[in-house]
Amino acid sequence: MFKNVVFQLHWFFGITGGLVLSLMGITGALYSFQDEISTALNPDVLQVQVLETGVLPPARLVEKAQAAAGMGVAGLRVFTLENKASQVFFMPKPGERRGPMRYLDPYTGELLGEPTGKAFFDLMFQLHRFLAMGEFGKNITGACTLMLLFFCLSGLYLRWPRNALSWRTWLTFDWAKKGRAFNWDLHAVAGTWCLVFYLLASVTGLTWSYQWFNQGAYALLGSAPAGERGGKPGGGRGEGGRGERKGPPPQAAEPVPINYDALWASVTQTAGPQLAMYNIRLPQDAKQPVQVVYLLQDAAHERAMNEIQLDALTGKVRRHTLYTEQPFGQQLLTSIYALHVGSYFGLPGRILVTAASLTMPLFFITGWLLYLDRRRKKRQVRAARGGVNAVSADGESWLIGFASQSGFAEQLAWQSAGQLQAEGFAVKVQQLASLSPQQLREARNALFVVSTFGDGEAPDSARGFERKLLGQNLGLSELKYAVLALGDRQYQHFCGFAHRLQGWLSQEGGNPLFATVEVDNGDSAALQHWQQQLAQISGSAVPATWQAPTYGNWTLSARELLNPGSAGSPTYLLNLTPPEGDHSWQAGDLVEVMPRNSSAAVDNFLAGLGIAASTQVQIAGLQETLAQALAYRQLPGSREHLVGLHAQALVDALVPINAREYSIASVMEDGVLQLLVRVETHADGSVGLGSGWLCVHASVGEGISLRLRRNSGFHLPSEPRPLILLGNGTGLAGLRSLLKARVNQGLNRNWLVFGERNAAHDFFCRNELLGWLDSGQLARLDLAFSRDQAEKVYVQHRFLAAANELKAWVDDGAAIYVCGSLKGMAEGVDQALRQVLGDEVVVQMTEQGRYRRDVY
Repeated sequence: MFKNVVFQLHWFFGITGGLVLSLMGITGALYSFQDEISTALNPDVLQVQVLETGVLPPARLVEKAQAAAGMGVAGLRVFTLENKASQVFFMPKPGERRGPMRYLDPYTGELLGEPTGKAFFDLMFQLHRFLAMGEFGKNITGACTLMLLFFCLSGLYLRWPRNALSWRTWLTFDWAKKGRAFNWDLHAVAGTWCLVFYLLASVTGLTWSYQWFNQGAYALLGSAPAGERGGKPGGGRGEGGRGERKGPPPQAAEPVPINYDALWASVTQTAGPQLAMYNIRLPQDAKQPVQVVYLLQDAAHERAMNEIQLDALTGKVRRHTLYTEQPFGQQLLTSIYALHVGSYFGLPGRILVTAASLTMPLFFITGWLLYLDRRRKKRQVRAARGGVNAVSADGESWLIGFASQSGFAEQLAWQSAGQLQAEGFAVKVQQLASLSPQQLREARNALFVVSTFGDGEAPDSARGFERKLLGQNLGLSELKYAVLALGDRQYQHFCGFAHRLQGWLSQEGGNPLFATVEVDNGDSAALQHWQQQLAQISGSAVPATWQAPTYGNWTLSARELLNPGSAGSPTYLLNLTPPEGDHSWQAGDLVEVMPRNSSAAVDNFLAGLGIAASTQVQIAGLQETLAQALAYRQLPGSREHLVGLHAQALVDALVPINAREYSIASVMEDGVLQLLVRVETHADGSVGLGSGWLCVHASVGEGISLRLRRNSGFHLPSEPRPLILLGNGTGLAGLRSLLKARVNQGLNRNWLVFGERNAAHDFFCRNELLGWLDSGQLARLDLAFSRDQAEKVYVQHRFLAAANELKAWVDDGAAIYVCGSLKGMAEGVDQALRQVLGDEVVVQMTEQGRYRRDVY
């Protein structure tokens, strides 16, 4: 919960303050190199010729400056050993806060011209500190600086990896990532690179933004704030002096008499021959001392200054403060500007801080891209749920309830709703799990589109409905209803759940509109019959047959063997590149692949039948060769009953191949659709039709007939709750897509339990999973390699061993997703869950959508 709050604040502040921080970063980077840039643009103004006689003493410089400008001098900033122009600060006019500043040649005392670009850098400073909006802008930049400090700390907390000592986890990019995954990686890893610099910039920047922070810093480091110790010399760049002086403007006063010769003698004697720069600030009152800040040639950095306070008439030293003799805390306070711009660490520090500042817009842009991607996905979820909107109509309203394990029943429910809505009926589509007794009592017309899971069981999402409602006496004598039952006749209790539902509705007095329509494996004739029945009760013409999504010609672009040397069947990671057009899926969705018989299988089947493979036949009104037609027909092992048939009769006698269903192992951002497929090997050594086509017979670069299938029952939760994922073998595919989506969303509370044969050969996607574990994107990884020890260990055993952690995660709101084989793994996991959590909690989680399964 706390982490979610931190995450929400992180992105909220990011999209609100990120633009200002980007502006501050760019302007700050430009302003920090003002001297170098200005000197390059104005070499004739800002560079002077060094004379062997040395710089003029302050008395001569003041005399020449006052004579040339006709104004009194308030301060000097003189470079004594370099070819840099010095600065003279004049007295302000009445009503003004500060007087003008001019550049002068310290060796001749000549006033120099105005450098090009000064107005630009003044604007950069105003934008950086005040957004060029005065005190109001200062409040905004101060708040954004606080946000930057929060970004640093919250970002570190949100991305803290499990293997925190691995530098690769913190600092390396995965350039192979695309889309949201790459944006998140860029945002997180680049943020780690810049973290120290942003912390330094935000903490030092806050000393100028807020008086309370400034006072706290001085109190913490054991010194009085600058205002209580006496101000810095005039014209000090970057120390908060520019544009921040409070109170009324200073009034003109009589010049304080200054003995410049005595001052200069004391300064040179105190500083010695290493004097590189001095800054004199003249007092406004005769009782005040003259303040001189000076820098030695071997100073640690540009702000490692020493301070002298001198008597204005005698030049006697009242106080001498050396930077090197101050406590470390006081040194840091003196060096705040140097720390802020990085010069505290020399030229490399300045360059690194400037680069980090210029990178600030990167986080604003990637943060917005991640935010917009989350918004887009939320809209897709809402659109997927919305499907058909209820409409106002004078006709009767219809309630349509569905129970789906793999998404097919949900699809048919929406198609049924669309057919009724087209005739002006109001419709409301809901999962059976969300239907209440009151809704059923009030309903007058209802359709129930339900699938049966396994051998007669209700889908996971409808178990609560069966347990709570099918035993109640609701009195539904006014309800007219129809049931569309989906199932598989290979099971003994074909459409068992639908029949129990129909029996209960009849027992409660419901009136069937027509007999239950049973659909065996998506039988198109049965679905057309259902459409016809709906057309009759709605009084409309029979609509066109519902068209399932067409198969697209995807390209098998890569095939990687994941378990070389394994005792089990070969397992491959397949890359499928989509054809042109709009092809989108969500993590947890499925694909239906239409396999083909290999050319060798077709040739072997035709051998001895006396029919040429090139013979033309008709399929759905189209001409194709017999070999092409047989590629999509089930080829029986025995051919005796087919001997003597001509080519067309042979094709007509064979049943078309059914599609094979696979869980998608990738996300849209990957750019390719990936599958995990294990080769099915029969007793005679032949391979399965679907796995054989994908893993053995199809060549890389060949087309694969495929269509996407929505599986909303296995989509991620709509809210960012913890996730526990369990699976074995190729069941990792569906879990991998969910994990990838979570990683892209920046949600790291993920726990994976994965099982296979041997760690040495069957640890699918090892590097990827361990990489997520090291980076903290996978909070926990438990592995069950059954053949690596004398006593076999399976997924459910690892789960039972972590019973306390399981309870803690569930108490924190975790959702549990299971993908893999129903027999053995999924049943064992279900028993383990009930053993640890209790039947009531498991049932409750199932009804809440926190326990979801994609099993086969």
